[in-house]
Amino acid sequence: MLFTTNWLEEFLTPMSETDNHLEIYEVTTDSRKHSTNALFIPLVGENFDGHTYLEQAVDNGAVATIWDKSKPLPKDLDSSFIVYEVEDTLKSLQKIALQYRNEIDPTVIGITGSNGKTTTKDMVASIMKTTFKTHHTQGNFNNHIGLPLTILSMARDTELLVLEMGMSQAGEIDTLTHIANPDYAIITNIGESHIEYLGSREGIAKAKLEIANGLKSEGALLMDGDEPLLSHKHEQTNVVTCGFNPSNKHVITSVNIQQDKTAFKLNGQSYTIPLLGKHHALNAALAVTVSEKLGVSQASIQQGLQDLEMTTMRFQLLDGKQEASIINDAYNASATSMKAAIEVVMQMEGFTKKVLVLGDILELGEHAEKLHRSVAEVIKSPIDTVYTFGESAKWISLELERKESSVTIEHFTTKEALIEALQPYLNKDTLILFKASRGLKFETMVEAIS
Repeated sequence: MLFTTNWLEEFLTPMSETDNHLEIYEVTTDSRKHSTNALFIPLVGENFDGHTYLEQAVDNGAVATIWDKSKPLPKDLDSSFIVYEVEDTLKSLQKIALQYRNEIDPTVIGITGSNGKTTTKDMVASIMKTTFKTHHTQGNFNNHIGLPLTILSMARDTELLVLEMGMSQAGEIDTLTHIANPDYAIITNIGESHIEYLGSREGIAKAKLEIANGLKSEGALLMDGDEPLLSHKHEQTNVVTCGFNPSNKHVITSVNIQQDKTAFKLNGQSYTIPLLGKHHALNAALAVTVSEKLGVSQASIQQGLQDLEMTTMRFQLLDGKQEASIINDAYNASATSMKAAIEVVMQMEGFTKKVLVLGDILELGEHAEKLHRSVAEVIKSPIDTVYTFGESAKWISLELERKESSVTIEHFTTKEALIEALQPYLNKDTLILFKASRGLKFETMVEAIS
């Protein structure tokens, strides 16, 4: 059980008086989902209105609903069905989530950043599970709907809640952090994601810093201490910096990238993570630091990092056809994360051929050409071949050609032709990276050669 209708009636009013006080086991916005004693919250979007599916929700287990008072109820709705009329169902979803968060009162860790927030969330959750009853964001449930639903899916005995916070516009993190009220907040980095809407990296930094608006007064804000756009916050007493610069409070040294793991030291303590890249050492450092603040033992931290289960399509090392090695990093992309992935591939040993398959980075607006061309800056030997696909990715190829690079370069307009071009590389001596924004659906090419 999550809560009862009696609890809901402390801050919501049912349409009609009823003695039918029920236990609620689930909160759902999806009328198609089979559930048990669910509270159905119909949402309204550009192309749908959940209110039209109430009867389906009832058939699938809903016993109560939050209802926009401007909408007519189905005429044949059973009189015992509990209806709470409200002005706005989305705001009510968020209000109920806040009330439930306060009811359960777990320690809350909120995580945002242009890149690495999901990886860091996975690391934090994996470590915390060793010590606390932990609940965390699943998949990409990190927006104004997903975050409240994540809160409303935690068990009543949850001790620690890890919430990822995504955004595309200014003000969105502010909304999320005031629902979450985190005890600890983490900003992984400042990149170019959503620069189309925020205008500049400075605008992105300002939007990410909104996470501190809902931070508890005694809470701590952990951040990438090497990011100049965050440096004006370093002197605040509740700010904790992690990074490679010796001026940070928590300093990363001795990074060693191996074929299936990255080793590093944080304040002299050695750690190993089953992920590849210097940027992941920073994500891990943030996760380790917040864990130490919560009293998690060194042994448990090490165990949590080793047991890490990553959200798929984030730098997955896969076996391809004819024993080729494939890195699927096609969940999302920014210029920063694409360059970081390329640098990891360049550092990986044991391969005589290294191939990059790069696609469009979306939501860059007027910055698209400049930022795509910037990716070419890091591409050099030991990269042998670069294949690009997409309208904007052609600028990566064009910039490489302008540099008179020794790398083999080709731009493709069909995935079928690109897959065909990869066939000669499918052998045990080759490493192939796939990197693009999610909208390019690069997983279809990964599947074709896996």
